[in-house]
Amino acid sequence: MKIWLTLLLAALTLSGCAGTPTNTDNVCAVFDQRGGWFNNWYKYAKNTEKEYGVPVPVLMATIYKESGFNAKARPPRTKLLGFIPWKRPSSAYGYPQALDGTWDWYKDATGRRGADRDDFKDAVRFVGWYHYQSYKKNGVARNDTYNLYLNYYAGHGGYARGTWKNNKWMKSAAQRTASMANRYQQQMQACGRG
Repeated sequence: MKIWLTLLLAALTLSGCAGTPTNTDNVCAVFDQRGGWFNNWYKYAKNTEKEYGVPVPVLMATIYKESGFNAKARPPRTKLLGFIPWKRPSSAYGYPQALDGTWDWYKDATGRRGADRDDFKDAVRFVGWYHYQSYKKNGVARNDTYNLYLNYYAGHGGYARGTWKNNKWMKSAAQRTASMANRYQQQMQACGRG
């Protein structure tokens, strides 16, 4: 009986640790799947909201857009001669798809030297921190998903210079992210987390 109880407890504790969540279009389902004692995504997102003032739906929509909640996400490799796998177009990696240099800036600025892009707790905190930098540097409201995402994608300098203004793809991506944040907000209200 003790072994059975121990195995059941271990399974329940670790249930929120494996793989990419299913049903990522529903943030409540994501939180339900990643609600373990030691890996509680809702708790991590809520703590980030408290620390940086960026609402949970904005944080989650950004990660959804960047990686689809895939911890190991990377840009696809380019092809040499049209068929030989070659280099990746950037160093983007993990849940936030943060570039190496941007991730190093985050670790230096926050003192979180051991932070990993493929750890959700670190990734959601990074997204909150980056959006907070957009608020400080470019005056973007912390609940303005559209402009926060433009900052996230174009960089703070690129956003300030308006590099996104004639980029239909970037504006469309920002609009999709804003729509997802609105959907996530409605879902969170319906499941009692809003």
